[in-house]
Amino acid sequence: MGGPNDGYSEVQLQDRKPPADIDYLAELIAIQQNGPKAIGFFGTRNMGFLHQNLIEILSYAMVLTENHVFTSGATGTNAAVIRGALRAEKPELLTVVLPQSLSKQPPESQELLQQVSQLIEMPQNDELSLVEASRICNQDIVSRVQQVICFAFHDSSLLLETCRDAKATRKIVTLFYLD
Repeated sequence: MGGPNDGYSEVQLQDRKPPADIDYLAELIAIQQNGPKAIGFFGTRNMGFLHQNLIEILSYAMVLTENHVFTSGATGTNAAVIRGALRAEKPELLTVVLPQSLSKQPPESQELLQQVSQLIEMPQNDELSLVEASRICNQDIVSRVQQVICFAFHDSSLLLETCRDAKATRKIVTLFYLD
């Protein structure tokens, strides 16, 4: 944050206020708490093989350490999270929340999702655009977790919005930029 190409205008930076001391304390306490957490993974569909491998390893490690992983069902980040969590062989620690019905997902995603035991569909969103359905899905996932890990580009508006919403509800947010 603060570089000329980081996606924030000068006006936005001037309008931002530093977090109150209580916010720092709350975040410090949350980070220091040992024990499993509910973690929401979000990210772009468009990423290279190396990034997908790193995300898969991170998801695998989170499940092995008894964290409950939540994600959506798309390709890219979400597929890597699902593969990593499934590899940890603790299916009860993976929940996938789909923005729409399973039948609305791409065939390659459906094949992977058939391996997920805790799958939540949102058929009520089938008539919405994918962007709007994804926004609702992301809000649902954020409401279920204590921590958010996000992989985005600087122009990934929905993902950055999800991170802002998560911070506003006092979730721990870790944002990785891919560009």
